[in-house]
Amino acid sequence: MSEAPSSRNSLAGQVAVVTGAARGVGAELARALAARGARVALIGLEPDELAATAADCGPDAAWWEADVTDLAAMTSVAERVSAHYGRVDVVVANAGIAAGGLFQDSDPDVWRRVVEVNLLGSVTTARAFLPALVAARGYLLQIASLAALTPAPLMTAYCASKSGVEAFAHALRSEVANQGVRVGVGYLSWTDTDMVRGADEDEVMRDMRASLPWPTNRTYPLAPAVERIADGVARRSVHVYAQGWLRGYQLIRGQIPLFLGRFAPLRLRALEPRLRATADARRGLVGRGGAADEAARKARQL
Repeated sequence: MSEAPSSRNSLAGQVAVVTGAARGVGAELARALAARGARVALIGLEPDELAATAADCGPDAAWWEADVTDLAAMTSVAERVSAHYGRVDVVVANAGIAAGGLFQDSDPDVWRRVVEVNLLGSVTTARAFLPALVAARGYLLQIASLAALTPAPLMTAYCASKSGVEAFAHALRSEVANQGVRVGVGYLSWTDTDMVRGADEDEVMRDMRASLPWPTNRTYPLAPAVERIADGVARRSVHVYAQGWLRGYQLIRGQIPLFLGRFAPLRLRALEPRLRATADARRGLVGRGGAADEAARKARQL
């Protein structure tokens, strides 16, 4: 646990829910919020990892296993979290998965699942927890991505889903403001998580990312990024930027598709033979979080 936060960034006495909390950004954010005094409720698919993260977050932390796309399960969890803690002040809709590669080569079911988890899972999370947030006049933070600001080739499902959650959160903000609920959107570039490391195991995808213009071609350390997100939660910010330079991309986001449309095809032309030759290797979800989602779906089908 880190040093005690300043009163400005303290979350003492607040209850914070984090989805996708078994690993990566979600797990690190749960620890950061707990370090600021929050009692954290973790939601995810991997019981062992959730239990370990909860242990890191102190005796007031608890965890629940649930698929964020399952409305009945998430509604039940929301009720149990509210009963356990008596209130919910913050919800961070963080759960997410990814797949890469050319759209024409993608598995339709995998492509659809990325959108289901990232977009519809966030919608389900909001639907389940909004009654508690209204009661507490709380804060919902939707984790989006650089992919919402700069849609890129080889990431069609991920970009579509993250653009969707950004738009959903902005639209929802106006609807719930009169009920005292604030809504924010968090943006991250490539950050050192299992998901990004899993994507980098694909040599062609790694080479494509390396060719992106600075600073989008870097992988950024997890802890500083998460501390920026935790600052945004404490302030209940409308926009939260895990890397400071992302703020500037808001100003030029309308021009980025024009730039990509001109230059990305040149790079893709050089990579296309390798992409086609290795297409079967990238028809699934990336990283250990993706593997956990696939395992959970198969278990439900038995």
